[in-house]
Amino acid sequence: MNIAVVGTGYVGLVTGACFSEIGVYVTCVDVDENKIQQLKEGIVPIYEPGLEDLVKKNHQAGRLQFSTDLTDCLEEVDVIFSAVGTPPDEDGSADLRYVLEVAQTIGKHINHYILVVTKSTVPVGTAQKVKAAIQKELDKRGVIVPFDVASNPEFLKEGTAIKDFMSPDRVVVGVESERAKELMDRLYKPFTLNHYRMIYTDIPSAEMIKYAANAMLATRISFMNDIANLCDLVGADVNSVRNGIGSDTRIGSKFLYPGCGYGGSCFPKDVKALIKTASQYGYSMQVLQAVEAVNDKQKTILFDKLKATLACHCGLDPQSHDLLGKTIALWGLAFKPDTDDMREAPSVVLIDLLLNAGCTVKVYDPVAMDECKRRFEDKVIYAQDMYDAALDVDALLLLTEWKEFRLPSWKVLKKTMNHPIVLDGRNIYDKKEMKENGFIYECI
Repeated sequence: MNIAVVGTGYVGLVTGACFSEIGVYVTCVDVDENKIQQLKEGIVPIYEPGLEDLVKKNHQAGRLQFSTDLTDCLEEVDVIFSAVGTPPDEDGSADLRYVLEVAQTIGKHINHYILVVTKSTVPVGTAQKVKAAIQKELDKRGVIVPFDVASNPEFLKEGTAIKDFMSPDRVVVGVESERAKELMDRLYKPFTLNHYRMIYTDIPSAEMIKYAANAMLATRISFMNDIANLCDLVGADVNSVRNGIGSDTRIGSKFLYPGCGYGGSCFPKDVKALIKTASQYGYSMQVLQAVEAVNDKQKTILFDKLKATLACHCGLDPQSHDLLGKTIALWGLAFKPDTDDMREAPSVVLIDLLLNAGCTVKVYDPVAMDECKRRFEDKVIYAQDMYDAALDVDALLLLTEWKEFRLPSWKVLKKTMNHPIVLDGRNIYDKKEMKENGFIYECI
C-alpha cells in the first residue's frame, strides 16, 4: 500500500516512520525545503527516542521518501494523512488554514479514489470542512472523482511515541463509508494483531474523543495540584493523599502526580480549543476554564516558594522578597522527560519571572538546551552538566524529572552551592533524606 503523510512535525514524522516499518510505502511531505533535505540526509529535527534510527532505516530501504510537493505522489497513493500544524489563534481556537490548504491541493489534483485522513488534532466539524474544500475544487475542475474523509486522532506520548504507535492500546477512527473502514483496517491490522482494538465511530465523535481525552488528563493534573496546594496549607502529605485516592479502582493512580504545571504541545492547546469550541455553540466549559486557570497559576508556584524560602533563610526582606542579584539554577527545561519540547513548559514561565526579578539564571537539560537557546539566546547561562549548573547558586529548582536528576551527589552539591536550598517541582526527592543531608527542601 502507498500512502502520503503531509506534515513532518512530531505526529507526521512518527506516523510516516512507523507505517514504513511495517512495509507500507510512505511519502512524507512538507513545504519546508530545509527540513525535507535534512530528513533525506538522516537528520531528524525533533528529539524522540528511537525515531532517528527508524527514519534512517526505512529511508535507506526505500519505504520512506520525502518530498516538498504533494502532487508528486498523488497518482500512487491510496491514503493521505493530513498531519499539519493547527496552532492556536489568539482567541484559543485552532488555526485550520494549513489543514484546508492540504484539502484544496488534493481537490485540485486527484484523479482516482483517495481516502483523506485527518491526523492533526482539530475541532469537531473539521472533516466536513475538509470534505467541502476538496469537493469545491473538484467542482471547479468539472470532474467527478470519488473520495472519502476520515478522522484518526493520535494518542502519542512524547518520549514513548514509537511504542505508542507500534503497540497502541486503541486506534480511534471516524469514517463515513465501508470502503474507508476497510482501508483503515488494512493499514492498522499489523499494529493490533495481539490486541485488536479498533474503535470505529462517526467522524464528529472521533474528533471529540481526542479533545475529551486530553482535557480529562489535564483536569486530573490540575485537580491534584489544587489538592497539593491545600495540603500545604493544612499540613497534609499530598503523596499519602494521592496513594489513598489512587487505590480506589474508580479513580486509579495515573495522572495524579502533583507538580509545577503541565505543558507541551497538546494539553494547553487542546483545553483552550475545547473551551473555544463550546463558546462558539453558546456553552461555557466551566470545569476546563478552572483547569486552565489552576495550571497557569501552578507554573508560578516555585517562584513564589523561592521568594518565601529565600526570605526565611537568607535574610531577604520578607515584605519585598527581593531576588535582585540572586543566582538560581534550573534542572530541566523540557515540559517532560525524553523530549526537547519546551512548548508551554513551566520552565519558560519561570525563566521569565526570574529574569524580570533580576536573577542570574543557570540552566541544564539533557536534550533541550538548543531549544532553550533558540528561545532565550544569551539571557541565561547554559551549564555543561547538572553540577556545573548548581555551582555557586543560591537555590536549585528541579522542573523536569529526568532520570539523571533522581540520585545526585548531595555532598557535592552541599559544598558547591552558596545556599543548600532545593525546590522540587516534581516531588522526586525524599524530605527526610534532604533534611539529613543538610538541605532546605520545598516541594509541591
